[in-house]
Amino acid sequence: MNQSTELTATAMAQHGGYNPWVLPDSFTILSFAPEDIRGFLHPHWHTQKSPHPMLYYFFGLYYLVMGSIAICGNIIVLRIFSNNQNLRTPANMLVMNLAMSDLLLMVTLIPECVYNFFLGGPWQFGELGCQIHSFCGALMGYNQIMTLTLISWDRYNVIVKGFNGTPLTFSRAIILIIFSWVWALGWSIAPLVGWGLYAMDGMLGTCSFDAVTTTMNNKSYLMAAFFSNYVLTVSSIIICYYFIVQAVFHHEDELRQQAKKMNVTSLRSNADQQAVSAEIRIAKIAILNVTLWLISWTPFAVICLLGTWGDTSKITPLVSELPIILSKTSCAYNPVIYALSHPKYREALKELYPWICIVPNTKKSNQNGGDNQSVSSAKTQASEST
Repeated sequence: MNQSTELTATAMAQHGGYNPWVLPDSFTILSFAPEDIRGFLHPHWHTQKSPHPMLYYFFGLYYLVMGSIAICGNIIVLRIFSNNQNLRTPANMLVMNLAMSDLLLMVTLIPECVYNFFLGGPWQFGELGCQIHSFCGALMGYNQIMTLTLISWDRYNVIVKGFNGTPLTFSRAIILIIFSWVWALGWSIAPLVGWGLYAMDGMLGTCSFDAVTTTMNNKSYLMAAFFSNYVLTVSSIIICYYFIVQAVFHHEDELRQQAKKMNVTSLRSNADQQAVSAEIRIAKIAILNVTLWLISWTPFAVICLLGTWGDTSKITPLVSELPIILSKTSCAYNPVIYALSHPKYREALKELYPWICIVPNTKKSNQNGGDNQSVSSAKTQASEST
């Protein structure tokens, strides 16, 4: 707790009936903020009541635990996917790009978050540091959703188009990854060059998009970013998985009908069943990633639009901070997903870190890659990808 906070708290304690767990309305963000950050503190926060100081320490502890899990988990993902030959496939390069984005988000944002909140909340790195913090968060966040969109497109290309689709090669995967980063860079650098704004958040411990400035410049940027990086990308993902599920169900029904006519249990060989099961498993993993991403980032998008196009008075410091915390938590999801859902990843994880107690799949995986390679189609016989 800084000096101004202690003086204010002491003054309040001198009056009778003071409850240290309930702050009076006069304890505002402006009175809580040190002099060095009041110059770039948005006027919206001046009259907002400050959250209780204990919340800052709680958020600091949360960032420390969550950030440590996310950093360690994504480092493990990158190590396993890069060192295991069976996992070094074009499709998994997109997965590695997602893990790299998550890791960079944690490395660039979490240390200052932990430092700020454990010191009681106020931002410690000046206005330039605030802008850099915001830029890094936007860059990694935009790259996350674009990478998830590319992963869903790859699954659609493999499962729905089959032999008619263009195989994903290493060179094509590299081009897609470069496109994802260039796309994210363009959108994240815009507020630094005049379109849109970055600002310190209401609890003063983090910086991100300015969700309370109602100028047309800022409103137009947030609306354009919302449609380009949320509505369009999420719509593309939903459409891809709709056709994936439809194709798989349709093909499975055709096989059952044909097997019934031939009085056999199944027309599939064991290899075919493993290949199709692998593709469905990968699609499920990607769908789970997208669902968790939506849970993490939808509140953030809603707050940005509500604060600029709706009722700004509803944006309190705590309301503005919770979506930010939730969005950062998305970086900790992916390692858990792969540990639970990816057999070859579990096997490699158990081999490298036996103390984690990840039980490998008892069924022997296909020698040619199992669930780690793209097959030509879930509707036809599996073939080894390039």
